[in-house]
Order: sequence, then structure tokens, then C-alpha cells
Amino acid sequence: MDVNTLLSKIKIKQVYGNVNQDVVDITTDSRTAQQGSIFVASKGYTVDSHKFIPNVIEQQCTVIVSEKYIDLPEEVLLIVVKDTLKVASIFSHVLFDFPSQQLTTIGVTGTNGKTTIATMIHHLTRGLDKGSAYLGTNGFQVNETVTKGVNTTPETVTLTKHIVEAVKNDCKSMTFEVSSHGLMIGRLRGVEFDIAIFSNLTQDHLDFHGTMDAYGHAKSLLFSQLGQDYRKDKYVILNADDAYTASLIPVTPFEVFTYGIDNDADFMATNIRESINGVQFTLNTPFGEYEVNSPYLGKFNVLNLLASILGLWVQGYDIERIIHAVDHMPPVEGRLEVLDRDLPIDLIIDYAHTPDGMDKLIDAVKPFVKQKLIFLVGMAGERDLTKTPEMGKISCRADYVIFTPDNPANDDPKMLTAELAKGATHNNYVEFEDRAEGIKHAIDISEPGDTVVLASKGREPYQIMPGHIKVPHRDDLIGLEAAYEKYGGKPSED
Repeated sequence: MDVNTLLSKIKIKQVYGNVNQDVVDITTDSRTAQQGSIFVASKGYTVDSHKFIPNVIEQQCTVIVSEKYIDLPEEVLLIVVKDTLKVASIFSHVLFDFPSQQLTTIGVTGTNGKTTIATMIHHLTRGLDKGSAYLGTNGFQVNETVTKGVNTTPETVTLTKHIVEAVKNDCKSMTFEVSSHGLMIGRLRGVEFDIAIFSNLTQDHLDFHGTMDAYGHAKSLLFSQLGQDYRKDKYVILNADDAYTASLIPVTPFEVFTYGIDNDADFMATNIRESINGVQFTLNTPFGEYEVNSPYLGKFNVLNLLASILGLWVQGYDIERIIHAVDHMPPVEGRLEVLDRDLPIDLIIDYAHTPDGMDKLIDAVKPFVKQKLIFLVGMAGERDLTKTPEMGKISCRADYVIFTPDNPANDDPKMLTAELAKGATHNNYVEFEDRAEGIKHAIDISEPGDTVVLASKGREPYQIMPGHIKVPHRDDLIGLEAAYEKYGGKPSED
């Protein structure tokens, strides 16, 4: 594309150097800049990538977007703008021909349930033999091909390129986990969402947002950014059982559909029957009742599934075909995932890391605990600590509790576990500064028939340690290795 086409999209700018150039790519990562690329420099939280401009010029990149003037060779085009990342969003969507408008885009936001709902929608779409992509905490997935990522919502250029890849692979739809951070710092700029889904709002990320009102406002941006154009078919799906839903209804002009269990909703689940192998319920809709067999554990996953079924139905899929696909869905990685059902203990991993998420997790597993419930939970470093004692209190609904750090970063692990212990309501708990050692202890004290839950990380593949260094770590692999050593079996090759 001719650079002048992109320049015409920006009114306020300063341009220096050679404008007679064609570009085929854009990047915010200096390591990938090359001939034909646009390199967008920005001042981030920890790194100012303007310092890498000489490096990208050495790599034959000759189009630079910067927030300040830098003396560069004449053959290099320097574009100086007020907000480089906003310009990166504009340029990337124009350069790649507005990819989000070439498929159905579904955004899922909320404190808990984003990963599960987004993954369920992806699995259901595949179950209906349609191409599908997913982007979120568990990485980027096109049909069955998975690429692990770092952020729930990646930076704007990377996100746009993922949409391009989904389009190239003939995906009919793409489902995004939409984080409050991603909305506030503009990582989703330019994405034309067709369907917006809300799961719930509970205390989390107050270290970033400050107040619950600010946190809720951040979530609401997904719905206000659907726009006002009635020529487009857009839909909003809200949890009728969550109090914040009332605040979201007036945010958007588009048709709103609700789902719920306890409150009246368009799609409701009644006659819920739970077992360790899943949940069965009656789905009540404005056009009839249907029996649903779900392979997922827990009442909260009934809500997640209702949101997912609605996400397919508003796209025009037949409700009976959707329900048939539910019965054949694979598990959601790291979300109430039972590891190796051949073990004599029920070893479960989950991502729950908020008081509400932990409460629902324990609600889900308690009915099926045959002996003791052993519960391991971690607290993240450099985060809002006001929720921590409540997490410790809820953990003590279990018979035996293990407090550990979770991504301690630059905080003292002993301080993090002590904050959890402040909420303890019984003395059957221990503290471990090393999470891996805590997991091994959980297995070591277990007996056949016990349920061991490793909460807070799911399948997250690292621990964030001092200096924000990411050290490889997998709860599931550590837990399985310890369980196989104690009870026999074969370690996972994953």
C-alpha cells in the first residue's frame, strides 16, 4: 500500500523524509521490523521503544511512526504524531483492509467466565462445522491450531494480525476475551464487534482501576463501542443474575438478550441436575423448552453455557443443532478441569483468583467430594490486597487449605501468604513461599477419595518472579507428576 494512503487518514502530523514508499506490514516490535514495514514506536510502562529506531533502520525499515522528532537519514520517512498507538490501530486496520468487518466478531467481558464463554463459543462453532477463531488467556486458536500468548488482549497490531489470519483461514467468526485493561488502553481500537457478552462484575483489578465504578465503566466500553448504526446487525447478551447488568442495558441501542438461573431472563436454566461428569438442565426460551446435557461442572458453568448458546443463536444457528453440539464439547483448558480421571483422587485445576470465583469453584466441587477437600490458592504480587483476606476466608470452606504466592513479582511471597492467612477461619492450613512445593504437599497429604483443587492459575505456563521475569511453571504438570509418583501412572507428555 502507498504510504500516502495511510497518511491521508491522519489530520495532525509532521512528516519528514521520503513519502514515496510502499508498505506491506506494520509492527510495534522492533525485532520484526524490516524492509516494507512500518515501525511504530511508543513509550510503554517499562520500555520506551523509541530507543530502538536506529536498530530498525539497520534492518532496512524506512517508515517510522514516532511521538517526537528524531534526526534520521533522508530516505527514512518519519511520521510524528500525538498518540502513536492510536495511529498504529488506524494504520493496521486500513493496511489489512478492515479485517474485523470480514467475519462475525464476538467480544466477551466480565470479571470471571471470559475464557470459558469465549472457548465454549469457539467449540460450539466448530461443532457446527464452521471455521472459528479464539483469542484470549489461553492463546490464539484458529480452528484446532493453538498458539500460546501472553496477554488476554494483545497489543493492537498483533491483535489485528490475528484477525487477518482468521479471515485467511475462512473463519466465519472470531471470539475475543475482552479485558478491562485492553479496553482502557485501546488495544481493541478499530475492531468492529457484532456481538457483546457480559458475564459478571466482582472485585478485581482495583490496583489498575482504583474503584469498582471505574472498573465497571471500563467493562461498559465494549457495549458503547458497538456504535449506533442500525444498518448493522448487532446484539448484546447480558447476565440477568448479575446486578451490574442494569447499568449496561442503557449503554447500547442494540437489542439486548438476557440469560440466567435465579432471575427472569430470555434464556433460563431450570431443573438443574449436577454430577462429577457434568450438568443437565432444562433450557427455557421464548420459543420452547429443550433438554441440555453439558460436560462441564458447576452451576456457574450453566450460566457460561447459556451465554454461549445465546452467542450462537443470535448468529442464526438452529437451537436444536446448538444443543446437540453442547453434548460433544471438549473441556476448557484450566477451568474446572479434572486431570486424569484414572487417579484415585480427583485432581482439579482452575483459574479462580477472586473471592467470587473461588466461592463458585468450591460450590461446584463440594457436592462431589467423597473424603477431604484439599484446596490450594495463591495471591498475586503487586495487586490489590484488599480482597486477599476474603480469599483466605472462602478457602477455609475446604477441609485443608494451602496458601501460596501466585506470580509474586517483586512482592515478598511470605507477605502474600500471610495476607491470605489473615482471613482463615480454621487452623487446618499451611503456608508455602514456593507454589510448586505447596502443590507437592497437597498431593503428599492426600488419600484415595480426596479432592485436591489447585486454584488461581489454571494452565498458565509461568510464574512472574522478581524483576518480572517469567519462570516456567505448570500447576497441572507439577500436580500430575506428584500424583503419579504417589499413586502410580504415567506423567503427561504435554
